[in-house]
Amino acid sequence: MTDLEIRRPRFDFSGDVPWQWNPQSPAFSFFMNATSIIAICFEQMIVGAVTEAKPLITDPVVAEEATAFLRQEAQHSASHRKHVTALIKRYPGLQQTLDAAMAEFDNVTATTPLAYRLAYIADLEATFTPTFKLMLDNEAELFRPGDERVASLFLWHFVEEVEHRSSALVIYDAVVGKPWYRLRMVPAVVKHLLSVIAVIADGVNEHVPEFERQVDARTMLPIHGLRTTLRQRLGRESQQPPAFASVPRKQKVVAGARILLSQTPFHDPAHEPLPTFADEWFARWDRGEDVTRWYSSARAGE
Repeated sequence: MTDLEIRRPRFDFSGDVPWQWNPQSPAFSFFMNATSIIAICFEQMIVGAVTEAKPLITDPVVAEEATAFLRQEAQHSASHRKHVTALIKRYPGLQQTLDAAMAEFDNVTATTPLAYRLAYIADLEATFTPTFKLMLDNEAELFRPGDERVASLFLWHFVEEVEHRSSALVIYDAVVGKPWYRLRMVPAVVKHLLSVIAVIADGVNEHVPEFERQVDARTMLPIHGLRTTLRQRLGRESQQPPAFASVPRKQKVVAGARILLSQTPFHDPAHEPLPTFADEWFARWDRGEDVTRWYSSARAGE
């Protein structure tokens, strides 16, 4: 029996949602907003691929895991859509950006075999635990200063990604079962993700005024980011702290190493070190506390 729980926190984005939801870090605000857009698109691809794969799964335990995995991902997509819809209400042109990003993932679904899509999902999901551990270990600096509606959405999403950290690989192994094939697909996955990020960056630069975003969205792209850093050091461009400026360098190095290790053929996400914050989040959920207003509800309970 799967250990995954299907949770349905009711996030409310009916009011105004600023682009700079964390004014202390414009770069991190953009990074998370872009993550919301990618989440909608990627999780739709997950649903399509795993639904296609389910008839090929003969192990009932894996089949149950796949169903729970799908249901969690569907909840993530629906909640991120609320966030992005609120941003589109404020910046209508972002609808074109969302549509263009969705088309990038739809093209993968339409033109690639199931084995590749399951490898794509397993490869990317494997990076999530070290990435989100880095963020959750530093949630007080990265999330607490911002709009807690947006912060709470990502805290919930990230702890559930940690919870189902092995699901994508379990499904891949059951249907495809070729660890070296998954490794060989990594360059194609990275190339596709960078193309999606470029689409989002160009759309954000076009549709969100510079005085509101405060960063050039293309700094998310590695080459452009390096050029920007060089220009800043030469004094040719104003300096804007990077998204993870508040995170200790040692933690970033460790996370980077674990992300690389996550792509090795026999990596098992089940053995990854986990963020202690996840236990706190699950405990508060089990007590019936309001996780959609993570910080204010915690203060109310003190």
